[in-house]
Amino acid sequence: MVHVLYAGSPEPSAKTLELLVENAAASGYGIAGVLTNPPSAQGRHKELIPTPVARFAQEKNIPVFTPEHLDAAARGQIAAVNSDILVCFAYGHIFGPKFLSLFRFGGINLHPSLLPKYRGCTPVNAAVLNMDSETGVTVQKIAQEMDEGDILAQEIVRLNGMETAGSLLDYSAGHGAVLIRRILETVSETGMLPHGTPQTGMPSYTGIITKENGRIDWSRTAAEIDAQIRAYTPEPGCWTTEKDEPLRILTAHSADGGGTAQPGTVVSFDKKQGIMIQTGSGLLAVTMLQRQAKRAMDAVSFMNGARDFVGTVLK
Repeated sequence: MVHVLYAGSPEPSAKTLELLVENAAASGYGIAGVLTNPPSAQGRHKELIPTPVARFAQEKNIPVFTPEHLDAAARGQIAAVNSDILVCFAYGHIFGPKFLSLFRFGGINLHPSLLPKYRGCTPVNAAVLNMDSETGVTVQKIAQEMDEGDILAQEIVRLNGMETAGSLLDYSAGHGAVLIRRILETVSETGMLPHGTPQTGMPSYTGIITKENGRIDWSRTAAEIDAQIRAYTPEPGCWTTEKDEPLRILTAHSADGGGTAQPGTVVSFDKKQGIMIQTGSGLLAVTMLQRQAKRAMDAVSFMNGARDFVGTVLK
């Protein structure tokens, strides 16, 4: 039996953990413990909320570790569960050599891109934003430099131009669990981690996304804005301003047509397609939007309460 320490925090990582737990008994491994971020203060009353990975682990009575830092004290606690291998997906911290030395098979990491393309923390967003025709799911050995470890498994994911970052990350979480399980089965059967393949090709890097990244520049093409909205769904979301007030654009798609109106102008409303907004090239059909402190509305409901919206210039 191979004993696994699983490291991760957000919802997609919890999905991967759940799938690994479901198949553990038949695949020769077990989840000995979970390493995740400390609870975060949320809401008006600043209630401490555990990460999705922590919540799932607690439901399954799996030991949970939430250190602020991977210092000597944390290493001592984790060493006590005698894990053989570290499996990581979206934990968000760098593992030093002292920490990795706790695991006789080292560590492996799930990364949702075709490494070495899109190293860093937001590879899924980058693939959608850049309108790539394909991306991938990679399992790599954990190395000291970020996302530079040898590749143990990698599969291509074809994109159809309708994915959001959320849907693509959810797919990667599920498919990545399959790749991880196969590697753990091999470790269980052979007593060795499979040999990896060094990364080849020109690396590219992704960085932290902020709310400002979601601001829409209406001088860009409709296709580019459509990709931006999908790339930043669900977080941080895309927005514009209507008479100096923020307006979130939740779902939209590029549409045929367009004219000489100033980019950002609401030119018409079509009950089937949505609210038609002029861009730098083409029209963007908005189907779901939200004013500040209001509920999200579909285009028809929004226009029922905003009959003077056509002609507005969004900025």
